[in-house]
Amino acid sequence: MLLFIVNTLKSFEHACSDLQAAVINHGFGVMAVHDLGETLRSKGIDFSESCRVFEVCNPQQAAAVLGRDMSLNMALPCRISVCTDSGQTRIGMIRPGEMLHVLSSDPQLLDEAHQVDASTSAMINDAALQTEFASPLASRKVAP
Repeated sequence: MLLFIVNTLKSFEHACSDLQAAVINHGFGVMAVHDLGETLRSKGIDFSESCRVFEVCNPQQAAAVLGRDMSLNMALPCRISVCTDSGQTRIGMIRPGEMLHVLSSDPQLLDEAHQVDASTSAMINDAALQTEFASPLASRKVAP
């Protein structure tokens, strides 16, 4: 399946916040967040849904992919979307393993992509869970 989408009972803002924390907890970083809903509304388009696209990356895995095939830079970073659809909050992505399978037949790259797929799927599932999801930054102690 090319798309991986999970519904959550969380509000849009809560899901966005929990996705940020899940990305960090899985050793990735958020490179950028694009608020597509706000962008469309700022252009005068009547768009009632909310939609943010998070560009996430694990530097070691990205370097491994680019080291084998620089043309795959166009497939990076991974994008995870949080959106509403008729009141339902959804978190989803295009599966990295499936996408890379279309772009390359290199078995090492496919292995790397499946590892990223497992990590990003876990992030989405973590963010969608109905439990409180504490950021790892909140539990760190700061030295005086």
